[in-house]
Amino acid sequence: MAENGKNCDQRRVAMSKDQHNGSLTDPSSVHEKKRRDREERQNIVLWRQPLITLQYFSLETLVVLKEWTSKLWHRQSVVVSFLLLLAALVATYYVEGAHQQYVQRIEKQFLLYAYWIGLGILSSVGLGTGLHTFLLYLGPHIASVTLAAYECNSVNFPEPPYPDQIICPDEEGTEGAISLWSIISKVRIEACMWGIGTAIGELPPYFMARAARLSGAEPDDEEYQEFEEMLEHAEAAQDFASRAKLAVQKLVQKVGFFGILACASIPNPLFDLAGITCGHFLVPFWTFFGATLIGKAIIKMHIQKIFVIVTFSKHIVEQMVTFIGAVPGIGPSLQKPFQEYLEAQRQKLHHRSEAGTPQGENWLSWMFEKLVVAMVCYFVLSIINSMAQNYAKRIQQRLNSEEKTK
Repeated sequence: MAENGKNCDQRRVAMSKDQHNGSLTDPSSVHEKKRRDREERQNIVLWRQPLITLQYFSLETLVVLKEWTSKLWHRQSVVVSFLLLLAALVATYYVEGAHQQYVQRIEKQFLLYAYWIGLGILSSVGLGTGLHTFLLYLGPHIASVTLAAYECNSVNFPEPPYPDQIICPDEEGTEGAISLWSIISKVRIEACMWGIGTAIGELPPYFMARAARLSGAEPDDEEYQEFEEMLEHAEAAQDFASRAKLAVQKLVQKVGFFGILACASIPNPLFDLAGITCGHFLVPFWTFFGATLIGKAIIKMHIQKIFVIVTFSKHIVEQMVTFIGAVPGIGPSLQKPFQEYLEAQRQKLHHRSEAGTPQGENWLSWMFEKLVVAMVCYFVLSIINSMAQNYAKRIQQRLNSEEKTK
């Protein structure tokens, strides 16, 4: 069945590219026109054409707001129901009573879950380019919990202030009481919520490809168009990237649930192709999302957690600092800031940051903060560029349709 669907799709794509108002068009000229349009859009970025990029970004924002307003207007019953539910929640939140203790507990858990799920969505949803929230947020959080667990000989950090700030409990545990499993259990909720967010972020390519297949229309998405072109020229694929994409597509298409699970369980930059493949071949939603959820939120997440925990365990960190100091020439000068940083973290864990080492900011923490700011800024810039390029694509499509009607 999948092969028949593939053949039908290939014929449909070929006919759509060869037929133009009843006349045949050279396929090579069509591909060349698409290539030129794509290159022209890729030049619309802030560092090359700042004024045009900002103008197109503003216009695309207005177009998107108009589209969403229209969709909400046609779903008035859903909007009214949501507003009534929101009003009931607001009243419950602000009205005094015995229920406030439960409201505060639910609020705390909800904000914690929403924070990590949101970071997971930002990591995989795209929006120009994904924000690497594992490297920026979840990974450092797991590393700080690991270092604190070995320093305090306990994971019973008091709340509050944890997770905003980790402080050793008054009654510290015995030496060697910390195990790998205890640290995994401590960060399980944050890691799993982040994994759930990454699974949710993989849904847009699936829904886009599924809607395109059911409607028969060619979607306004370059990744999907590249996917169809890849199916057309599957036999002629020579480069490594094309063969890797075809391997992912064939694995998902032939193996199904377990193929999706395998692709989702390992760090895989080509997983968007798995979502497009599943949507294109009408794989049931719960088959795709269930396998993605298990792979990303359970299997892959535990692999990443164990790697970070082992890397930042006490003896590994001490060996790394010793190794840095053994580097000829620059070793001692590089080792000193690492030792100062670790000592400052130990004092903070014991709530003694006001004594001991000077309060000057360590250059390692300064560099990491600037790295976070730089990556967040780049993420915002990529969204602006992407939306500006989307508006440029709208202009190109309108001009192409006007040429066809002449």
